[in-house]
Order: sequence, then C-alpha cells, then structure tokens
Amino acid sequence: MIIFTKKNRIMKSILTLMIALVISVSSIASSVTIIITEIPDNTPPDDEIYIAGNFNGWNPGDPAYMLVENLNGWPEIVVEGDGTLEFKFTRGSWETVEGGENGGYLPNRTFTMGTADTLELTILSWEDLGGSNHTAAENVIVMDEDFYMPQFNRYRRIWLYLPPNYDSVEDHFPVLYMHDGQNLFDAATSFAGEWEVDETLNELYSQGKSVPIVVGIDNGGADRIDEYTPWPHPQYGGGDGDIYTQFIVETLKPYIDENYRTLADRENTGVMGSSLGGLISHYIALKHQDIFSKSGIFSPSFWFNDSCYDFAYSTGKQHTMRLYMMGGTNESTTLVQEMEMMEDTLFAAGFSENEFTTKVVAGGEHNEQLWREEFGEAYEWLFLENPSSIFTNSFEAPIFLFYQNGRLSCKATNPLSSPKAFYVELFSITGQVLLQTEIKPDDTIALPDGLKGICIARISGEKNTFVQKILIPGE
Repeated sequence: MIIFTKKNRIMKSILTLMIALVISVSSIASSVTIIITEIPDNTPPDDEIYIAGNFNGWNPGDPAYMLVENLNGWPEIVVEGDGTLEFKFTRGSWETVEGGENGGYLPNRTFTMGTADTLELTILSWEDLGGSNHTAAENVIVMDEDFYMPQFNRYRRIWLYLPPNYDSVEDHFPVLYMHDGQNLFDAATSFAGEWEVDETLNELYSQGKSVPIVVGIDNGGADRIDEYTPWPHPQYGGGDGDIYTQFIVETLKPYIDENYRTLADRENTGVMGSSLGGLISHYIALKHQDIFSKSGIFSPSFWFNDSCYDFAYSTGKQHTMRLYMMGGTNESTTLVQEMEMMEDTLFAAGFSENEFTTKVVAGGEHNEQLWREEFGEAYEWLFLENPSSIFTNSFEAPIFLFYQNGRLSCKATNPLSSPKAFYVELFSITGQVLLQTEIKPDDTIALPDGLKGICIARISGEKNTFVQKILIPGE
C-alpha cells in the first residue's frame, strides 16, 4: 500500500514539470547553417543552387530553399527542423541533382539536428554534367559539343580518339563507332565509371599493334531508349533506332571520312556498344553490312523486343562479318540464353562459325567494369586477330607483293595499267602491325630487321582492299 504524503505530491509535481520542460524544449526546432565550400568546375555560372529534402517535400526548385552567397562568396542557407534531415542539392530540378565523384548516383545526405550549428559541404558533381575528375588521354578530343543530327533536329557531343601517331604520319586508319560516348574516355563525364577505351588502345599501340580512330557518340539522356531501340517495347517505348542508324550512316560517317584520314571501306569500319548500345550495334552492323564489317555487342538488350531475332534471320548474311557478343552471368537470368539464341539465329541466317563468337564472363555484372575489362580482347578479335579472314578478294588484285633480298617488292598484274600508289599494312600472323607505308608498282621497301615467317599484307587501293600472304624465309 502506497501512502501519498505532502512530500510525495511535491516531488511528483516537480517531476511532471521537468518532463514537460524537456518535451517543450525538444519540440522547439533548431537550425543549422549549411555552407557549400566547393562546387564542380563545370557548374554553369548562371545556375542557382537549391536544397531539397524531407523538410520541404523534396521540392528540387523551391524558391524558399535557394542558397545565397555569404560574405566569402560561398552558397549558404539556414535550415530549421528537428530530428534527422535528409537532403540533396540541385540546380533546380531532379535532372540537375548532385552526383558522386564521377557523376553517378549519390545517396541522400543526412544530418541530425542539434549536433552542430554549421555544416560545411562539398558538391562533387552534377548528374547531368558528370564529374570533374578528367581522365581522358591527350589524344582524345571533343570533335564537337553540338554536332547537328538532322534526322532528329537535335545536337549531340561527339568524341574522337585519334591513334597516338595520327599527327606524325600520313596514314589512314580504321574507324570504330561507339555509343554512350560520355562513358568511354573520361571519368568526369561518365555516370558509373569509364570504359578506358583510350588507355586500352594506347597500351596496345605501345605493344606495336594497330589501333583505330574511335568515334564516341554521346547518348541523348532521356532520348537514349528511343535512339538505341529499333523496335518499341510495350512498357518502355522506344523504336527510333533506325533513325539513329540513319544519322550515323548518312551524316556522321560521311563527315568523319571527309575530315579525318580514315580507311572508309566496310572492311575497316566497325560499331560497338553495351546494353541498349549493344542492341543497336547489332542492328546497325546487320542492317548496313555494305558499310560495316564488324560489331562489338556487349551485354545486349535482346530482351527489349523479340523482333531482333526475326530481323537477324530475315536480313541474313550479305557480306563476310565479324560479330563479337559478350555478357556476364550476373547480369540477368536470361542474358546468356538470349545470346545463345542469337548465335543460333545467325548460324541459321547463313553466317559461318568463324564470323561470330560469344563470350560468357563468369560473375560478370552489368556495368562499366565488365565492359572496360573486356574491351581490349573484343577489339583485337574484331580488328586484329587473323586479319586474312576479314577480307576476301572477289576481283583480280591490281598488284602483288613478294619478298626479295630483305625487301618487299611490288609488281603490277597488268603492266599496261598506269602506276598507282597503294597503302600497305603488314601484319604478323597474330595481328601485330609490322609496317605501314605506301608503295607503287616496281617499288621496293626495306623490311624490319629479323622479320621472318608468314606475314599478312593488307593492301588498300582507290576502290578495293585486298589481302595477300607473304613468306619471309629466315636467314
């Protein structure tokens, strides 16, 4: 039995008052001054910075939550609230939200009110502009920030990787067209890491191997699905892939061939991409076999529309092709099966087994890391491995080459024809570039010291490219 004395009642009243005071104090919203001490270099100078969070309904462009410059010139805002704040910075919309170091997704920021009066933060990047950690090699350039796409009445950034020796020789080079250009060369513009196409090709070049010009076409953001899909999906839409193909074939490739030293024939022209970019690369190469002879098809989104199989079968083999399909076992439950189905379809459509290959990477996931790690091998298979299998001569070659006393000699098959210059590339049987030069009938060229065995000569004239094997005996 508890007996409430006067003293008990007084103590109870004091306790009740203390609890009320605690509740009252805790219900008073505290404030924090948030200061941005560093913003990305590529932030447009006229753009305002906003904060959006659980305190303003996640409104990305709320005028009441626009940061203003303090006396130090840093964007600043005072935010009131209680408990835990969740927030992000934007430039007025969710399309312009802040990103991680390389421009990719950044989780919500959090802050517990009352733990500090001032919070100094850095914005690493903007998702729509990528990061500021530039990694592109010196031989990568932005050809045009706003290259016109008349088929869409749009503009698009176009990148170029030029071989390291492009400016020091007068050679012409093969060309590889690639999609998702912002993810190919520069971590500052990539969304989840770059392919490192430039680093890979520069390393191959240092090993004496031939490297191409690479044309990187930025994706169109919200237009990416439309442009990279030849057929629509009932849920995701799309279906403008053929128009995008026309842009490459009718506008971009002619411009590149006119303004850069390219080997413009089909045997020296390829296309490559991943995911939906793999789907459109598959489509472009088969649709225009007269223009492209090779395609790198990474993690292809064949699931998007089953028409891809009907298209491959009905189009059939029109020219000798090189098709490289690659995917990882951890991408989706159906990817490997879909690639195998496409391989069967290509075989039924008339392609021989040595014209396509399928690589399955154990544990490979659907990301830039997989595509970066597999790019070099795919390039070598498409452009360098067994070069004699890429070309067939359905005409009488105008010249033939032969070995004589340490030199490469040239003779015309028709002595009455006018002498013309031909561009000669000499490869080892494994695809290593041994020599690149011009030659005319009755000319001779000194060969590198120590060269012996079977070599492959790829000879480019005004109208045709042809291949010849040459035996160089050992001493």
